Amino acid sequence: MTFKEQILQGIPHQLPPKKDYSKNANHAPKRKEILNLAEKKLAVRNALRYFPKAWHAELAPEFADELQAYGRIYMYRFKPDYQLYARPIHEYPAKSVQAAAIMLMIQNNLDPAVAQHPEELITYGGNGAVFQNWAQYLLTMQYLAIMTDTQTLHVYSGHPMGLFPSSEDAPRVVVTNGMMIPNYSKPDDWEKYNALGVTQYGQMTAGSYMYIGPQGIVHGTAITVMNAFRKVLRKDESPAGKLFLTAGLGGMSGAQPKAGTIAGCITICAEVNAAAATKRHAQGWVDVLIDDMDTLVERTKTALKNKEVVSLAFIGNVVDVWERFDQEDIFIHLGSDQTSLHNPWAGGYYPAGLSFEVANRMMSENPAEFKSHVQQSLKRHATAVNKHTSKGTYFFDYGNAFLLECSRAGADVMAENQIDFKYPSYVQDILGPMCFDYGFGPFRWVCTSGNPEDLQKTDVIALEVLKTIQTTAPEEIRQQLQDNIKWIEEAEQNKLVVGSQARILYADAEGRAKIAEAFNQAISTGNISRPVVLGRDHHDVSGTDSPFRETSNIYDGSKFTADMAIHNVIGDSFRGATWVSIHNGGGVGWGEVINGGFGMLLDGSEAASRKLKNMLFYDVNNGISRRSWARNEEAVFAIRREMERTPALKVTLPHLVEEVILDELF
Repeated sequence: MTFKEQILQGIPHQLPPKKDYSKNANHAPKRKEILNLAEKKLAVRNALRYFPKAWHAELAPEFADELQAYGRIYMYRFKPDYQLYARPIHEYPAKSVQAAAIMLMIQNNLDPAVAQHPEELITYGGNGAVFQNWAQYLLTMQYLAIMTDTQTLHVYSGHPMGLFPSSEDAPRVVVTNGMMIPNYSKPDDWEKYNALGVTQYGQMTAGSYMYIGPQGIVHGTAITVMNAFRKVLRKDESPAGKLFLTAGLGGMSGAQPKAGTIAGCITICAEVNAAAATKRHAQGWVDVLIDDMDTLVERTKTALKNKEVVSLAFIGNVVDVWERFDQEDIFIHLGSDQTSLHNPWAGGYYPAGLSFEVANRMMSENPAEFKSHVQQSLKRHATAVNKHTSKGTYFFDYGNAFLLECSRAGADVMAENQIDFKYPSYVQDILGPMCFDYGFGPFRWVCTSGNPEDLQKTDVIALEVLKTIQTTAPEEIRQQLQDNIKWIEEAEQNKLVVGSQARILYADAEGRAKIAEAFNQAISTGNISRPVVLGRDHHDVSGTDSPFRETSNIYDGSKFTADMAIHNVIGDSFRGATWVSIHNGGGVGWGEVINGGFGMLLDGSEAASRKLKNMLFYDVNNGISRRSWARNEEAVFAIRREMERTPALKVTLPHLVEEVILDELF
């Protein structure tokens, strides 16, 4: 059968033979065994409903074995034989070009060059899934192939519920992931209900089909590191020869060494999984691999002495690095961590003192002991960080729940008031006031032709738009514009593309709309050969309510509410988004965040032009409005400026209270 025929078939007409378990793939760790006997039967019963009754006797023991061996039923037998990658859009069987674009994005998320655990349909973060199993993938692709522009596919945590009549202006796909009743949103609830096959952790851009490989986090990390150095260095100092120490080279975290190089410093990134570190080195994302601590110490001293710009991957535990560098009196200018601590008990964080292999066995065979090791390691980790910050190191939490889990472990990370953490989130100190409050966030696009020439053309267009905006921009946002102009100018030489022909930059509502409109015009004239998909990371101005990351610089008490994210996805859906998604979990953990995303197809039409103006305007200004109501000074400036440019926008602004009035009350 051809590729198109296989897509149109969906679930195979004949039961395919059982596949051997791939030993060469980077598999997800075994999940916690949490189901009782009745629940295990229910999990198998739930899985079998995708298939004809005549197959059940053969599939039931196989699915039971998968559940026992891996903690989940992935249905490996049904993984398609064709390669998974983002094909040019015209190669997909589809009645709707919008649906074809979504198929392209789904396959990009599952491309082995992009995905962390492709066999288990996990894109990044250890548990960020596109689907729960291969049957869901097959059915979703089939639905997308046959749908029209007057139908909408509704996807419940990976399960395609079905095609429903809608309208041309409605989203083609609506995705929800992990939307639990609040009392059932603890970490073990994810383990249980995911094992039952009824919910999943979509991370941020995994379950919304908008991941573009590590390029997105490279850009965000580069912006963060550049601005972090601006906080700690004199204006006449360069980051060259200054040290940035962090951990993680898996999915999102694998971007850190490349980002450090772009920022112009020495980056040391520790990773316990040798395969992950080797993969990043082979991809060119890290310069040097080191697996011996003495060698790391000497190489670091050389880099400091010579003021190098270089990235070093240490195959080992970052706790050991923090402790040894303290003993060697190696000064660390910036410190952070990007291990997946939103998922601490299932492979997100590996404790010091255990090998990678031993930790993986303990994780599944003795989870209580593993948890104890993780929490002891976090205490050591925090203690070592504290020693360095006492010498002047600037440490920031990179929104991965590092400080949150350290606090839960009893580590010394709390401020004197015992309410706040002693170290800021990077959003509190950097991205919040410098970017998000002004409306700048991770705008991205994918050229569906798969042609690098189209991506180069979009770079030229985006650069021209940003430079034009910069000529009349107020002083408050000139640095943001200049950082992103530099990013685009250097993007091609930095070889950022992994998987689809995609690009990202930070832009505000004005920049996003003007770039998108210029793309749409270029498509209509044929300068860009095929449609372009617009999207963003959920890690943005409006899309995510996350008290320990995206909204950590909200101080009016509302950072634990999720109205903004919900309004964002609903508002985008009727203003022209091609697909929308809303997730529980992502980045900082299940039950800790609600985040929403969108995708939009530009096809050169007048309809696309109308939709992009409406949707992109709301997608950004919804968040600026909420941030201004929280009394964030930069957001008040940004929304006042937007109301001057857009008379139809009317936003409730806060009246500020003199502190002396409140002091007299209590």
